[in-house]
Amino acid sequence: MAEDKKEVMEEVKATTPSTDAPEAVVSKKSKKNKRVVSHGQLHIYSTFNNTIITVTDANGGVLTASSAGANGFRGSKKGTAYASQIAGEKAIEKARANYGLTSLDVFVKGIGLGRDAAIRAALSFGIIINSITDQTAVAHGGVRRKGERKV
Repeated sequence: MAEDKKEVMEEVKATTPSTDAPEAVVSKKSKKNKRVVSHGQLHIYSTFNNTIITVTDANGGVLTASSAGANGFRGSKKGTAYASQIAGEKAIEKARANYGLTSLDVFVKGIGLGRDAAIRAALSFGIIINSITDQTAVAHGGVRRKGERKV
């Protein structure tokens, strides 16, 4: 009986592929290349209630985003300059670590308190700011209503 077991084991060993096979059998996943974006855009949307910071590449594709609300500020504290600074630091820190960001064009929209604080957060990380553009919409009263003019 023991001899039969030995014979069976030898047959199994002969039919199974050995682990000393070429490297094609054992495959490793290739490491994903890290995307490098040295120049990007910083979009700041600041209202009285919140500040949203978005870091994009030159074409406008989002790299990272952060807001005062996403960083734990609630209620009226979301509209403060300090909350905007923290949100800017988080977004820029992620973009710099993950994509190697070194310079920015800044686009500011809105009338909130966090406009300047978010820009200062970028400067504190040593990022070069090439330009600052204000894109805040200007109210003009709207278009004329339908119907006759009322004199």
